[in-house]
Amino acid sequence: MLSKATIKRIRALEMKKFRRQTGLFVAEGPKVVGDLLEAMVPQEIFATAEWLKKNQRLVGENSAMSGEKSAAVTEVSEEELRRLSFLQHPQQVLATFPIPSSPNNQQVATSIHQSDSPLSTWRGAGGEASLSIALDGIQDPGNLGTIIRIADWFGIDTIFCSPDTADAYAPKVVQATMGSLARVHLVYQDLATLLDALPADFPVYGTLLDGDDIYQQRLTSSGIIVMGNEGNGISPAIAARVNRRLLIPNFPEDRPTADSLNVAIATAVTCAEFRRQELQNNR
Repeated sequence: MLSKATIKRIRALEMKKFRRQTGLFVAEGPKVVGDLLEAMVPQEIFATAEWLKKNQRLVGENSAMSGEKSAAVTEVSEEELRRLSFLQHPQQVLATFPIPSSPNNQQVATSIHQSDSPLSTWRGAGGEASLSIALDGIQDPGNLGTIIRIADWFGIDTIFCSPDTADAYAPKVVQATMGSLARVHLVYQDLATLLDALPADFPVYGTLLDGDDIYQQRLTSSGIIVMGNEGNGISPAIAARVNRRLLIPNFPEDRPTADSLNVAIATAVTCAEFRRQELQNNR
């Protein structure tokens, strides 16, 4: 039986200050937990007998990968899981994972300049020049989680987040990623300092209302795509550092329409065009 102290400790991770204090975040459900188990070592797993029976191999392989730091596994009833869960309808398993540490601005900028993954030591990635996303003040957890999922779909493995961007390890964001958090690195950085450390000619793209039609521009296979706040767009300080301004045009141009696209949708459209041009150029 779960103790009240255990329930209180897990539930406290809904708050950012406790995630910072413990260095842990919560993931729930077979899909999200399963994907994270492929890439990270959890601290604790709380799961129903049904999930544990189906996932003996995955839990065993994760324990072997972790060496001495194997996770504490606790079998719980559906009722106990409901008391732990942040979801309206809990899904068989809840686990706590360590929040990955991030390098400093200079390490990141140097890695970008060398066309390598800034978190290569964490995942073993790197090699060819790559495309990254920078988020300037994204506030909505659903938008952030969806953008992480979009990055995963389009093979973008690093997202830089301004300090005022929502916490990627909040339960609502983790759930919205649908497991993509296992494959996309989140690096919280001061974006102005980061961009200033890059070479002057490094491609820094931004979606802006005064930008040039994205479908008429030649897009590079490497660079940083900056996406701005839901209500205010890219901040003036960061917009001043964008050297390739893009616009997603409405259609038809003379038709009255919405003021702007949702930032997650705009990210998807932008990434799709980058990858379309890259595939076309590689043929």
